[in-house]
Amino acid sequence: MRRVIAVIREPRPADAETIAALHVATWRETYGHLLSDDFFGDEVVGRRRRMWTQILTKPRREDVVRVAEADGELVGFAMSGITDGGMPQLYMLYVAAEHHGTGVGQRLFDGVLPPGPAVLWVAKENPRAIAFYRRNAFIVDGAEQTDPGTPGIVEARMVRA
Repeated sequence: MRRVIAVIREPRPADAETIAALHVATWRETYGHLLSDDFFGDEVVGRRRRMWTQILTKPRREDVVRVAEADGELVGFAMSGITDGGMPQLYMLYVAAEHHGTGVGQRLFDGVLPPGPAVLWVAKENPRAIAFYRRNAFIVDGAEQTDPGTPGIVEARMVRA
């Protein structure tokens, strides 16, 4: 595995298209065995492009977004915010598979989520992510949810005290 030093930075609105494509690519790498090929079509890329354009052009004060860039290419992204109850929540953290194990994920995680109590949802079929969050003091609390938009994926809630 080639080690490349990644720069963690705030994304710009011009990054929306690239983040959207990376979002779909990392979902395919992570959940391709759980979701049909149809899930990764142009429609999904378009929805992610609109979502990222909205996030980056009309940011919410409570959200924190960071991207990882290596050799001029975006290789990961993360986003956190605040739950309705006021607790920090990790909404998403994805790193291209070729950069797994390089520390990029940890640096993104640290860049968007403050120390202390927090919550996140993780696919039960993603043991790599679950192990990563356990190393960051999260535990599965037994709550689960499904999203009709991602059939086949059951999410488990993890919390950190």
